Amino acid sequence: MSRATTLFAAGLGLTGLLLTATSALAYDAALVQPATVTAHAQASRITSPQEAFGHAVGADYHLVNYTQWEAYLKTLAGQSDRMKLVEIGKSSEGRTQYIAIVSTPQNLANLDRYQEIARRLAKAEGVTEEEARAMSAEGKAVVWIDGGLHSTETVPPQALIAAVHEWLTAEDAEALRVLNDTIILFAPLNPDGMELVSNWYMRNQDPLKREFASIPVLYQKYVGHDNNRDYYLSAMAETTNVNRQFFREWFPQIIYNHHQTAPAGTVVFMPPFRDPFNYNYDPLVMGTLSEVGAAMHSRLIEEGKPGSTMRSGASYSTWNNGMERSITYFHNAVGLLTEITGHPTPSQISLIPQNQLARNDLPMPVAPQTWHFAQSIEYSQSINRAVLNYASRNKDRLLFNIWRMGQNAIDKGNTDTWRITPTGVEALVEAAGENANGRRGVDPALYDKVLRDPARRDPRGYVIPADQADLPNAVAFLNSLIKTGVDVDRATRAFTVGGTTYPAGSYVVKTAQAYRPHVLDMFEPQDHPHDLHIRAARPPCPTTPPATPWRCRWA
Repeated sequence: MSRATTLFAAGLGLTGLLLTATSALAYDAALVQPATVTAHAQASRITSPQEAFGHAVGADYHLVNYTQWEAYLKTLAGQSDRMKLVEIGKSSEGRTQYIAIVSTPQNLANLDRYQEIARRLAKAEGVTEEEARAMSAEGKAVVWIDGGLHSTETVPPQALIAAVHEWLTAEDAEALRVLNDTIILFAPLNPDGMELVSNWYMRNQDPLKREFASIPVLYQKYVGHDNNRDYYLSAMAETTNVNRQFFREWFPQIIYNHHQTAPAGTVVFMPPFRDPFNYNYDPLVMGTLSEVGAAMHSRLIEEGKPGSTMRSGASYSTWNNGMERSITYFHNAVGLLTEITGHPTPSQISLIPQNQLARNDLPMPVAPQTWHFAQSIEYSQSINRAVLNYASRNKDRLLFNIWRMGQNAIDKGNTDTWRITPTGVEALVEAAGENANGRRGVDPALYDKVLRDPARRDPRGYVIPADQADLPNAVAFLNSLIKTGVDVDRATRAFTVGGTTYPAGSYVVKTAQAYRPHVLDMFEPQDHPHDLHIRAARPPCPTTPPATPWRCRWA
């Protein structure tokens, strides 16, 4: 078989449906030529946001638009030897998307090597444990930090500006260690939406009249808020640009997706998330996620920043692979979501009585108060520090464990396995009968009889026949898989599986690959546990001004 790294269909035509591995890479290069803007000599000083915009990031009643942000990124790239600015594609409206790669000058000079290490460890194929340990020691943790996916959530894109400046200028011991151990990818996610929302807000000369609740168009072309439901399909240009960085270019071990807003009576929701987690992915993802979440909460508490909540504080889960941070779990990476309060127009932290008593999921309650934009920026900076410090302290583990999870997936795809799903557990309970609720458990023989029933065995792969009636849509589906890093093979001759013969040109998606969890989740029916009682218990939405429709939503 030949490895198909990119498929495409021109309209509904069937000509040229498959590109070979070599031509596919050429096609990618033609689609987006990664241009770089870089500096190799540290300038005497770095332009501050105050100097660039005439006000500090987080100043009340002020938003920076994307045109200003893009110009500032280029200024910083020309001043700092800690930063390399890379174009990753165009937005739906034709604006350029960037990542600002931040690390030490020495690391930036060896980016190709560190990128190759990240790729080989993430894909795992052909890498022995000994080689994985050696590369983990040599490599650098890759951490993605973004902002602005939902553009009416104004804290994240503005906080990203402050973050880039901070990490280009910080000289404290922690920051220097982090820069040495990590490669940080700072990414503005929605150039079109940031331009629209910021311009709409700033259009009024009177600061007290500034708002963006009345924007008459979608803040992302075609999809609006649902741009964070596209990551499994990768239909949008912006999503495709980001997925390419995640699963085909940089393979970050941690992906931090900043959002807002916080549950009422709190400042920020952070991981860990509520149950259930998806049965398809490696449980090591969840173990690491809990570690990073603990570091985030502890950092805020250490700095005297109250109001962080987790788990039962909101109904955010880790189940769905359509969201930016949650698709990462199906690719053996740690996806982080925070939902923070704040607005350029000062807002109010509500008094929610039940949120004044400390508990495990709200360890340090916050008092009701007027809340200013700069406070949210400061919290965001502290949380970034917590994540990056964790990545620095655990660099070797992060790199090795992404290999371990990839190797686990390959091994499972090469043998008989059985995922335990809610339906399987229900069948086990039914088979146990009246003993199902007993304290002593049920007959252990039922484990193999029910949960390892041969009929429930996991697939080793999937065949998409070349002679089917709807090949264009099949190719569209395969393209979505490829955009998210899945390996797709094409048969060079006819072959037989399970007594069925398939023609040459048929496509095969094997489960013996690092991204097996994503393959299974995309091909198999979803079997979600009954958890309506959990979702019904979610806390009330904020009701204090500024009240806008986007402020009341749950994942």
